[in-house]
Amino acid sequence: MALVVLFSTMSFTVNMHYCGDTLVETAIFKKGDGCGMDMEKSSIEGCSIIKKNCCDDKQVVVEGQDELKITIDQVSFDQLVFVTSFIYSYNYLFQGEDKNVISYERYRPPLVVKQIYKIDESYLI
Repeated sequence: MALVVLFSTMSFTVNMHYCGDTLVETAIFKKGDGCGMDMEKSSIEGCSIIKKNCCDDKQVVVEGQDELKITIDQVSFDQLVFVTSFIYSYNYLFQGEDKNVISYERYRPPLVVKQIYKIDESYLI
């Protein structure tokens, strides 16, 4: 349960560095280093040549849950009946009998007057 709470409240960032359409590097919790092909800015102020950078950085942010307090302000009668019946049945589910009850302890077999298997026999002639 502690791991579920930990992972549901944890926020993290995934940084991805693309060169063209190819994913080059992925970093979690820090900024990626890159591939070394980033365009540097020109030191000359009047330079009119501007090239588009072939590298691209993308960032995916996974936000965690901020609130953990679960409040139960009102409990309906149906919910209360369900909870009490669940607890009652769960407590008595694993309890065994104190003694073995034998239901046929005082049973007496019937008196045999006729041999029934002899009466029901049939013979092929």
